[in-house]
Amino acid sequence: MKTALRIGLLSLLFAPLAGASAEIIEQVLVKVNGDIITKTELEARQIAALRQKMSGQIDPELLKDATRLKQALAEVTPTLIVEAIDEMLLFQMGNEKGYKLSDDQFKSWLTKLREEQNLQDEAKFQAALKQEGMNIADLRKNVERNFIITQVQRDEVGAKLQITEEEARQYYLAHRQEFSEPASVTVREILVEVPTTKNPQGQQSVNVAVEDAAMEKTKTIRARIMAGEDFGKVAADVSDSSSKANGGLIGPLALAQLSTQLQQTFEKMKPGEITEPIRTPRGFQILKLETLKPAEVQPFESVRDLAADKVHSARQESEFRKFMSRVRGQALIEWKNDELKKAYDAAIAAEAARGQGAQ
Repeated sequence: MKTALRIGLLSLLFAPLAGASAEIIEQVLVKVNGDIITKTELEARQIAALRQKMSGQIDPELLKDATRLKQALAEVTPTLIVEAIDEMLLFQMGNEKGYKLSDDQFKSWLTKLREEQNLQDEAKFQAALKQEGMNIADLRKNVERNFIITQVQRDEVGAKLQITEEEARQYYLAHRQEFSEPASVTVREILVEVPTTKNPQGQQSVNVAVEDAAMEKTKTIRARIMAGEDFGKVAADVSDSSSKANGGLIGPLALAQLSTQLQQTFEKMKPGEITEPIRTPRGFQILKLETLKPAEVQPFESVRDLAADKVHSARQESEFRKFMSRVRGQALIEWKNDELKKAYDAAIAAEAARGQGAQ
């Protein structure tokens, strides 16, 4: 699949340019301070971008439709070529500063990766590398490249930003809704399960007599509780839900995540009150409202660091755009494809417009 996709993606996007310059397009698309970005490298990014947009698997129908494929490539390519050039510029800067990934840093990263991806088994790990068309040397090279790029971003932009408490406070006051805790409920439940059976057509069905018996059992249980028995003890004794191990306790639950019917029910109740039997897909449920906590904005003192982080992130994005604009302006970028240059220029202009809009 990967090999087949690499053939002709860029030619499809810039079909009018094929012909006399085809050999040049195939080999080099752009030079950045003497380093090159090739057609194959860009196509690898295009494939990855299309796979990401399609949840990891490119739709085979897309590959059969030249018009749709060309449109899809036209949508992702401008951003990809900007990213490729920016990464190259940052990598060059990192090399000039002498940044390196140590063996210990790589080993630590690799150990964490293999644990997270359940690849401790060497055979499974090697198989995963092979599937990606890589060996351990390729992996280290990619990791070191990303490490250097990230280090440059951190040193040149992130580390130079200082956020004052007053800036964090002003952000908090202007965005109080971002620091609110949603309304939540804590309840206890008792479930009386209603078994289902398959009918001759293979569909799940409920025997009416069995359902009526479950309803009567639920009413009897509720009557015990209303007569003074402890809800939690009754739940532990008779509930068919796994929550019986905790006396039926559930929560806290975000009120907004519950059904509209339950939200309206709880909003009319007071803590300690018991619902009438409620029919659910599993059976009949009785609920006791333990607590209903309204939505409230957290005080600044408890979210000071979070507010500062939000200011830092927004400022870092703005400062990084300015930084990259300066770096690009000082770079020698030689284009071997006019259409790709137009796509790059359009993406840079769009980025600048977004930056203006965010200010």
